[in-house]
Amino acid sequence: MSDDVRVKGVRSAGAPAPIGPYAQAIESGDWLFCSGQIGLDPQSGALAEGVGAQARRALQNLQAVLGEAGLGFDDVVKTTLYLVDLGDFAVVNDVYADFVSPPYPARATVGVAALPRGARIEIDAIARRR
Repeated sequence: MSDDVRVKGVRSAGAPAPIGPYAQAIESGDWLFCSGQIGLDPQSGALAEGVGAQARRALQNLQAVLGEAGLGFDDVVKTTLYLVDLGDFAVVNDVYADFVSPPYPARATVGVAALPRGARIEIDAIARRR
């Protein structure tokens, strides 16, 4: 990394506050690295009911973080989805399709044993300013 690249944290009130020592996102030059979001409501802190609603809320949380940096889902180049049950893939895919458009971001989907707060899905993203 060159000396002229600035690194700064991004914080949106439209997404839940981090539940640990990490930033919602870090901006480095033209890149934005978004931490994983689960389906927590940013105001109440309640976890959405069901994997579809959790996926939608997690994506809305990511959208708020991206927006705080002046970006949107059209700027996302890579996402990672973490699912407690890979059987939820089709439901999550349907919700995910409401947020992205061609050319779609690259994506990985990973099965995990558990997620924070009992969530069934977590989603992170990498975006690049055009």
